[in-house]
Amino acid sequence: MFTKLSLRLRVFLFFCLIALGGTGLVLVSLWIGHSRVSSTSVTDGFVFAGIISILGTVGLTAGIWLLFDENVAKPIEKLASEMRTRAHAGVGSDVDTNAARYLGDLAPAASAVTTALSDTALSTAQKVAAETERLAAEKARLTALLTEIPVAMILVNANNQIVLYDGQAAEVLSQIGVPRLNAPISEYFDLASLTSAQNKLNKTGMEVTFSAKGAHDRLSFDTRMKPMDGGGYMLMIDAEHVNIAPDAARPLVYDFDLMERGEEDLGDQTKLRDLTFAVFDTETTGLLPHKDDIVQIGAVRVVNSRIVDGERIDQFVDPGRPIPPASTKVHHVTDAMVAGAPDIGVAGAQFHSFANKSVIVAHNAPFDMAFLHRDKTRMGVEWDHPILDTVLLSAVLFGASQTHTLDALCDRLDVTIPPELRHTALGDAQATAEVLVRMLPMLEARGLTTFGEVVEETRRHGRLLEDLN
Repeated sequence: MFTKLSLRLRVFLFFCLIALGGTGLVLVSLWIGHSRVSSTSVTDGFVFAGIISILGTVGLTAGIWLLFDENVAKPIEKLASEMRTRAHAGVGSDVDTNAARYLGDLAPAASAVTTALSDTALSTAQKVAAETERLAAEKARLTALLTEIPVAMILVNANNQIVLYDGQAAEVLSQIGVPRLNAPISEYFDLASLTSAQNKLNKTGMEVTFSAKGAHDRLSFDTRMKPMDGGGYMLMIDAEHVNIAPDAARPLVYDFDLMERGEEDLGDQTKLRDLTFAVFDTETTGLLPHKDDIVQIGAVRVVNSRIVDGERIDQFVDPGRPIPPASTKVHHVTDAMVAGAPDIGVAGAQFHSFANKSVIVAHNAPFDMAFLHRDKTRMGVEWDHPILDTVLLSAVLFGASQTHTLDALCDRLDVTIPPELRHTALGDAQATAEVLVRMLPMLEARGLTTFGEVVEETRRHGRLLEDLN
């Protein structure tokens, strides 16, 4: 019945309810107070009437507020968040008009706007897709060409951060550490040998041949350093250092926007779009960080607001004890799968290196970080990275009253988790990263453009994590 009334009339009825309810309470209170006068005093009757009026008014106000919150405030908040997901996160599903059925024509109007926006976006996306397909074909040809050249190539910007590496370079870098875009080149090669070669390069402007020592005295590589226009340089490493199977995947990983990137800064004033994120998840023997152990770590990297293909960790971890059958039923990790895998000391240190100079992101981060902090001595590291939690980001964007599970977030943002990857460390890390990428422009649209602003806003919802843990 009420769905046929206009929004203005419904709001008017709320005020009518307050007026009628308040009037009725006063009249009833006065009648009760008057009835007590005969057995007590006039003063006592008026005081009693006043008390009833106050209590009744408080109760009436609470009841009307609950009605208003349930039928007006929450639906408006939900409708606003759904419109943001469609405007900034590329979500294409229809707006849920049923949740806002008491808001008059607002929900249908919002649905019409988002439909028109989706149609426009679809037209643009089709054009972009055609161009993307052409560029993908060109990239495939370039990758094939580069991998036929018996040289591993790494492009480094003026701030000595990696901008590009080919499949052969990935093999070289992986002998020292996990290959990563935007990572300092000094994490992989001895800084002294790089600096010496760079000084010669700057003096002569000509290609320099030198022996690049691996960081921590790991290996040595015959290398050429060639200057690039606009700053930076190309490292070319002789193929004899590369041990790559002929049929192995040889991705070309790059982001030329990093050529203009300054030195990494993880301060409060850093723009969200300039941050590098290491998104991870763990599977464990149980739910108690003080006594259970990690059996799998999965992680992916987000650079320039996009997930970097090929930069990931999918590592089993030997917990040093049997995995309870109840836990195996959830994540499907068995004792046989972790047999021979590194322990948490090695695996944790590998993830620490993977996350260097990055913001760590997880869904319900306190749970996963508690395991890492407990074993930091075995890893020989300190977990002092800045951290973001997608549970709290969800509360900021969609309201604390909504459901904030990873499944709910994926449904809300049109992120698909293949069933076989759900409750695997890498699968959940990938889903969390995709959720994060969709939420970043939504946060910016809310005016939260810097890391400090986002952290400050998430602190308002810290109680959510306390309830989860």
